[in-house]
Amino acid sequence: MFVPVIAGLGTAQPPSASQAELWEGFFSRHFSGTTRSLAQRIFANSGVTRRQAAVNPLLEDVSDWPTERRMRRYQVEALPLGKEAVGRALTAAGLSAGDIGLFIVCSCTGYATPGLDILLARDLGMAADTQRMFIGHMGCYAALPGLGAASDFVTARGRPALLLCAELTSLHIQPSSARVDTQQIVSHALFSDAAVAAVVVPGGSGYAVREVTAVTDTSTADHMTWDVTDAGFRMGLSPKVPQVLSRHVRGLVDDLLARHGVTSSEVDGWAVHPGGPRILNVVERELALPPLGLAASRATLDEHGNCSSPTVLLILDRLGRATPAARRIVMLAFGPGLTLYAALLDRQD
Repeated sequence: MFVPVIAGLGTAQPPSASQAELWEGFFSRHFSGTTRSLAQRIFANSGVTRRQAAVNPLLEDVSDWPTERRMRRYQVEALPLGKEAVGRALTAAGLSAGDIGLFIVCSCTGYATPGLDILLARDLGMAADTQRMFIGHMGCYAALPGLGAASDFVTARGRPALLLCAELTSLHIQPSSARVDTQQIVSHALFSDAAVAAVVVPGGSGYAVREVTAVTDTSTADHMTWDVTDAGFRMGLSPKVPQVLSRHVRGLVDDLLARHGVTSSEVDGWAVHPGGPRILNVVERELALPPLGLAASRATLDEHGNCSSPTVLLILDRLGRATPAARRIVMLAFGPGLTLYAALLDRQD
């Protein structure tokens, strides 16, 4: 049996702006009175210092664009960003595009046919028999089922697989009439753009993917939504999400580790999706993590915001580049469902 190993990661991000610049130069102008004070506090307490935007609202206001126009712009911006991330991942893994047997693309911020999977396969020179999979509307946790599918392919076929997560949340700033909603304020204070690619190969050096697992609480399906509207995609984010996570995250992680004979004290890297500061605080408390256990997640939120599906891979990249690099990693990500995904990785030299 082939052991699936993450042999290369590649990241790509558009230009950044500070949270203070985004507030003062754009968002502050769209609120007044008590709503403005509330929004200012949310932006200040978001845990975000800088964010990246393919379509920067300081330069270009898309908030009144119809969805069709946003989707056309998605392809214009996402294609070069995805190409950059994939190119870096392939170089890190020492492979060419023609070596890839399965190409998986995760994205919930844009749709077109032919999609990114086909256009990138064409532009990068992938083989005609390369299989493709597009994972849409899973949101922030999509990287982990994507990683699971890539790992299963590698295990079964003995051929490399490539995962790309690409999100352009900046295309979905809502009209000013919708921004008075607290859920929209939170979304506009957190989200960012990025693309991250991962190459998974049969054996060798890198992070071996031991298992990907999940739990979904369908009774709370309305707590997190991503609706396609005439003015882009609109986020619904209940303040009850951290409570739901607190009920499930410990059991999910304990069961995962127990199946591999591992305890949490033997995990030296935690790649936890930073849905916001409260999410990280809940995970830290429920898992009884040490004070610096989520340092990589908090630093990623601070420097890059919440980039949806690529974020957990950004954290994995940070943990892998640390000195010393993390040896055993648990990845956690959360999204609509409410769904919690977890993965266990360990480093092979």
